[in-house]
Amino acid sequence: MLRIAPAIAIAILVGPILFGLAATILPAAGVFPALGGEALSLEPARRLLAQPGLWRSCAISLATGLITTAISLTLVMTFVAGWSNTRLFGSLQHLVSPLLSVPHAAAAFGLAFLIAPSGWIMRLVSPELTGFASPPDWLILHDPLGLAMIAGLVVKEVPFLFLVTLSAMPQTLPRRYSQAAMSLGYGKTAAFIFVVWPRIYRQIRLAVFAVIAYASSVVDVALILGPTNPAPLAVRVLGWMHDPDLSMRFDASAGALLQLALTLLAFAIWLVLERLFGAIRDGLAMSGLRFRADRALRAAAAALIAVCATAVFLGLTILALWSVAGLWPFADALPSQLTMRTWQRQIGNLAGPFWTTVSVGLAATAISLVVALACLEREARTGRAGGSWAIMLLYLPLIVPQVSFVFGLQLLLLSVGVGASWLAVVFAHVIFVLPYLFLSIADPWRAWDHRFGQVAGAAGSGPDRIFWRIRLPMLLRSALVAAAVGFAVSVGQYLPTVLIGAGRWPTVTTEAVALAAGGDRRVIGVFAFIQMVLPFVGFALAAAIPAIIFANRRDLRAAA
Repeated sequence: MLRIAPAIAIAILVGPILFGLAATILPAAGVFPALGGEALSLEPARRLLAQPGLWRSCAISLATGLITTAISLTLVMTFVAGWSNTRLFGSLQHLVSPLLSVPHAAAAFGLAFLIAPSGWIMRLVSPELTGFASPPDWLILHDPLGLAMIAGLVVKEVPFLFLVTLSAMPQTLPRRYSQAAMSLGYGKTAAFIFVVWPRIYRQIRLAVFAVIAYASSVVDVALILGPTNPAPLAVRVLGWMHDPDLSMRFDASAGALLQLALTLLAFAIWLVLERLFGAIRDGLAMSGLRFRADRALRAAAAALIAVCATAVFLGLTILALWSVAGLWPFADALPSQLTMRTWQRQIGNLAGPFWTTVSVGLAATAISLVVALACLEREARTGRAGGSWAIMLLYLPLIVPQVSFVFGLQLLLLSVGVGASWLAVVFAHVIFVLPYLFLSIADPWRAWDHRFGQVAGAAGSGPDRIFWRIRLPMLLRSALVAAAVGFAVSVGQYLPTVLIGAGRWPTVTTEAVALAAGGDRRVIGVFAFIQMVLPFVGFALAAAIPAIIFANRRDLRAAA
């Protein structure tokens, strides 16, 4: 298993993308024998370009990817620069995992319930401050510029970028370099941005590209918050895939390739912006200005980060409240009564998606955990790490837009007779769970003190015994936390579940997003609340299991 583990990981990370892209390119070029496409043709491209509002959809997707990434990265950079090595910074680190565990769709629903014209914020200030006795006719959700969608993405991408920044910081010696710059008279924020941030950014660059790719091709958040006339490109591609007219599969494949080209264009624009920012930063560093008066900038960064965290947690609270709300007329800030009637009515509809979500999530997480631990153990025993190319492979499923290859993967699985099965859905989830799980467990695994293994080896223990009896127990908490991250990723998967499962394996996430068009906030609250709770349960178990297993072994409990 250890010998072939890297090959298995590469097959999981690269194989589906290559085959999926190939199976997307052929229909886009007119080759789809099952639908009568026998020869190469430019007709799918011509039909795609004739779609009304296509270029506006492309512009919305491109702008969403770039603006979301720019805002999120700027917030993280400014906050880390101004508040690292402070009590506030340490407190926020404990909130990263809970924020990351919230699926994008649940966070989007929570934000929608907050900022909608009839949302909780408007209820809180009406009618005393606004004079509104009924919800105003304001287009906040599904606005044509996609501002609500960008806000929903920012509140979720900030925790992700903050986490990868935290992982990169120990390798850049931020305190030493910042203090050296501050000793020359630079302010705390300027010292960090001028000296430390370039070293951090080189390590998180792939994560930034992953944010660009996700934000420019997101489907579930776009369905909940995004524009509708026209919708972002990825949403329209999904609609063409599900069109009753099977000839639209050609248009969908061409649209999927256009989405890939759009994401590549976003990468190219970002590279130009990187050079522009670097030139501005270097110019300011050489100007002689010290930027010591940074108190207002630091306060603004902390306030905006707090707004992002508060929006997520408050939105989830409102979701939970709607799921048990009875009569709740506008503009009451709270429902007049609480009832479990909605839960009682929906329990039958919830059971199937719930068990599908749990079973697929557990299976995908278990497979990914075994592969990740096998790769890391082989690395530890041989002393050979994958290097930069291995990191590239890990990020490959995250930087290639899902819509550009998952549709092709669906066609491929159908052609070999395993399409729309439970195993196919699990396999599709593993493609995206494995990168997050591996990145979560890799640093703690590599930081383990090898002297424990050397002592055990000197006592006659072999490598397998050292792994099972010493290394794994000591790193059990880290492994379980990584598994909880993987399970949360699986719970949040929308597009792979919809396409690969062909609607036969609905999950809590797919059902919640489908309910977005219905407008029944109580039912949405039920499904979104379950979608939110499942990852939290995973993280709670990750903390509780080691404490229970090692209840009578204090030092091992501390190590785990």
